[in-house]
Amino acid sequence: MSLDGKIVGDYLATSVGMASQREFHALAYGPQRHYRSHKGWLSGRITTEDNFTHYRTPDLNKAAAAVPDGDYIAVPDAPMNYFSIDPAGQLGWQKNSIDYFDTNAHVVEVLSGKASNAYKDLLRRLGISYLIAGDDTLDLAQAVEKIGANFGGEELMLGGGGGLNWSFIRAGLCDEVSIVLTPAADGTKGAQTLFEADDRYTTPLPTAFDLQDIQKLDDGSLWLRYTVTGPIN
Repeated sequence: MSLDGKIVGDYLATSVGMASQREFHALAYGPQRHYRSHKGWLSGRITTEDNFTHYRTPDLNKAAAAVPDGDYIAVPDAPMNYFSIDPAGQLGWQKNSIDYFDTNAHVVEVLSGKASNAYKDLLRRLGISYLIAGDDTLDLAQAVEKIGANFGGEELMLGGGGGLNWSFIRAGLCDEVSIVLTPAADGTKGAQTLFEADDRYTTPLPTAFDLQDIQKLDDGSLWLRYTVTGPIN
């Protein structure tokens, strides 16, 4: 996150921003990582579009035969997974893994019942796993439960965007907030922040956090760790 609270922006691609991203990667995914009990991280559709699928249109076969009901697990034992929230099935994947620095992760789509047969057929053709959580809308608690049941790990990392982060806070599904605060900002007006209420899914609510630890990292970033206390008056 930048000094002005943004999680996207031109600052990320600078030498200072990249140094902070490498520090974050080491804490989350490196060989000596702090968070050792997770098997992957979860992000929203827009975050995935921005970083991995780049707003491609999915290559659908609308005449595809009906796929079996339920979830589909293509790679049950990947060392790392990328769980992508995509309720209606819109992301234009071309392969079943992503790369983040030197970490390769198997793609797992988290869908709702709104995803089409043609989209699920595409995921099966590409060897992408998928979980169905909820009917017309996504059920976050069920998604977390299914991720744990099918892919293991005692922790799940949540990696944005701001709307998804806030939805997890409001749903009581986030235990810790871990921030690498980079010593940079770009001042972009309207850029996405760490937490953003979206009136389609959730609402603003004053919420408290309890500082657990603060460390200065080698590049000058600060690593801040908070537990989630909850709503406050």
